[in-house]
Amino acid sequence: MNQQLKIGWITLFLAIFLAPASLCSADKVLKMSTTTSTLASGLLDVLLPEYTKDTGVRVKVIAKGTGAAIRDGMDGNVDVIFVHAKSREMKFIKEGYGTKRYAIMHNDFVVLGPKADPAGIRRNKTAEGALWNIAKARAIFCSRGDDSGTHTKEQALWKKSGVPMVTEQKTIIKKGKKRQIKFTRPAGSWYRSLGQGMGKTLTYADEKAAYTLSDRGTYIKYKFGREVGIDLEVLNEGDVGLANPYGVIPINPEKHPHVQFALADQFAQWLVSRKAQRIINNYKLIGKQLFYPDAIPNP
Repeated sequence: MNQQLKIGWITLFLAIFLAPASLCSADKVLKMSTTTSTLASGLLDVLLPEYTKDTGVRVKVIAKGTGAAIRDGMDGNVDVIFVHAKSREMKFIKEGYGTKRYAIMHNDFVVLGPKADPAGIRRNKTAEGALWNIAKARAIFCSRGDDSGTHTKEQALWKKSGVPMVTEQKTIIKKGKKRQIKFTRPAGSWYRSLGQGMGKTLTYADEKAAYTLSDRGTYIKYKFGREVGIDLEVLNEGDVGLANPYGVIPINPEKHPHVQFALADQFAQWLVSRKAQRIINNYKLIGKQLFYPDAIPNP
């Protein structure tokens, strides 16, 4: 091999193996199932372009309720999940579907209702007390009813409230796909189980001047971040039971060998980095903070 040809091969080798990560990963796409709340809040529109800028990896977002997002992970349909139902997340890992839960951020849930507050829940110090009053007044309550993280939290709060519950099984349709879900709920026509995401539930509750449970981030988006905001107000907040932590979990390659674990783990590590945590901390809407970082509390 002559010297010129040898130099050419060495140059090609160095170009391939020492190329910037952004160039090597330019055609790579990470599949992520996440909650409708992370999408509806607008956070991903700010966060994901920065990740792509740093790594060259694009993220395909599939937004649905937490239950459906977890099922995507169990079925190996995605590489990573970004959800908010910690007890279900830990069960997911214990059963071998995920490798590790990365604590990313938190906000909280709030009980919303019309300004007139016909059930008088403003005076309640706890969320379960507020729900008890709503049931006692038979005031309209709109539930997502979609097996999401918000729906999971709502069921837990109703159970703590002491309101008599019944078990219901229903078929919900999300993006053209039918799915059976089973859950507990208070009895009575005043309780409306919608089978919808947070945004549609907020809109429906607003139209009916009803009560509902929402994550604070999506509420702020629909109250202050739209040309015509909803009229619902925060009537109960601050209870420790309303905490709403979000976690990211790479799918376990031992369970699903085809998943892109290296990319999923890179994404999780990036989310807990100082840069990503600072973006989360600084994301505001009309001066209102939607999420608080958990990996680095003061980035």
